[in-house]
Amino acid sequence: MIPTARQTNLVIFLGCTLLILVALYMQHIMGLIPCYLCVTQRVFVITTGLIALLAFLHHRHTRFYGAITALSALAGGFFSGKQLWLQHLPEERVPACGPPVEYLFDVFKFSDALGMLLRGDGNCAEVQWLFLGLSIPGWTLVCFILLAALGVWQMVRRQ
Repeated sequence: MIPTARQTNLVIFLGCTLLILVALYMQHIMGLIPCYLCVTQRVFVITTGLIALLAFLHHRHTRFYGAITALSALAGGFFSGKQLWLQHLPEERVPACGPPVEYLFDVFKFSDALGMLLRGDGNCAEVQWLFLGLSIPGWTLVCFILLAALGVWQMVRRQ
């Protein structure tokens, strides 16, 4: 049986909720400190999940919601890819590390802090955890690709 559009949106929302719970577990229980790009990826996981929740509740405009779900997931995937790229740079090409995220928003204008957050820094190049040979942004990229595929499927499926 093929899930309905509404069921698919619920699965996307629950998947994003699970991803955020795993991120919070890794941060608060395992003690892994999120870098700028990690925080940015979390924003896109939350955004993708909220779009899916709205689609689930609204239960209309499946193609529109599918499109913005896919776009949000692809944007998040871009930042996962950027962090993977930083993690694979030779050590001498890794950018310098910056201050903590809280400091950025306390000291700099919002637009400047946001720009620094989106660029990443040397902290983003550190591999803190591996599972089956993939780092956290690698697994996050896999999840973003799956979320984008579900969004595209929502766009092209029969109504």
